[in-house]
Amino acid sequence: MMKFESLVPFLLVLLVSMARNEAIAGGYHPIKNINDPYIIGIAHFAITEYNKRGAGAKLEFMKVIKGELEFVQGINYRLILSANDGSTSNNYEALVLDEPVKYSRNLISFKPLHA
Repeated sequence: MMKFESLVPFLLVLLVSMARNEAIAGGYHPIKNINDPYIIGIAHFAITEYNKRGAGAKLEFMKVIKGELEFVQGINYRLILSANDGSTSNNYEALVLDEPVKYSRNLISFKPLHA
């Protein structure tokens, strides 16, 4: 009999595979609920990682404006988010690779968007 702990990764792989089969092959697809706590968590992760890298002023998360996802060897989340550097707010594009089966997230890119 399989233990519950070994069943969880199997179920995650199964869910990702099912979602992958439902997605249109290739490209990004809109995230339907950008206020989902999981999406907000990915946005917080992106800002925390950006701040750790010390590339500029420390940012504080404000909100997710738009999001898209792409199924690859995990899920790429491309988020447009609003953040404040202590004096002004700006919009940023963050690309995060989320690999739930490996319990891994990686900030691929983070850049300001200029109007």
